[in-house]
Amino acid sequence: MNLQFHQLPAGHASSVIHRLPAGVKLGATLGLVGGTVLMPLADQWWFAGTAALLLIIAGLSRISPGFLLTRILALSPLVLGVALVNACQATGRSHWLGVAERSLLCLLTVTLAANTTPFSGILRVLQKVRVPGLLITTIALMHRYLFVLADEAGRMRRARASRTFTRTRRFQWQTLSSVVGQLFIRASERAERVYEAMCARGWQ
Repeated sequence: MNLQFHQLPAGHASSVIHRLPAGVKLGATLGLVGGTVLMPLADQWWFAGTAALLLIIAGLSRISPGFLLTRILALSPLVLGVALVNACQATGRSHWLGVAERSLLCLLTVTLAANTTPFSGILRVLQKVRVPGLLITTIALMHRYLFVLADEAGRMRRARASRTFTRTRRFQWQTLSSVVGQLFIRASERAERVYEAMCARGWQ
């Protein structure tokens, strides 16, 4: 399957990090994540060096520290969950802080890569390394329609909020569950329409 992807503008594409080839950035990301996961906790020089390198990359990429901090805090429950699971195990109580350290470094690495590499560039790299075309198409469609679903969810929540005057915590959770259910139904219907339209245009 020969896919054509259009170049999408990046948020801060004027920095030297943004101008690097996507393949180089993805390879470096895999190397840092793999090394951080496999390196023994006793070798703190690796973790300190990785943290310093990530801070230098963040500075060169001109990404706002507040933006990075917001992203890290939004995903930090995953890190805390992994650390707590290890802390609750008898064999992991002695190094759960190290697990949290590894998770944070991997999270920062992936966050920097995701915010300095256009998604179209990632898809091109996947195509060059012979990832199945069907998988690439599925990833591209998921990325495209995540934003569509997010906009749809926002409109549904605003519409529901404008029709009621109750603001209790219980009502907010009920509203959220209702929006999620309706969004799932609409997403399924939209997916069927998109699939039928693609089949009508010869997609296989």
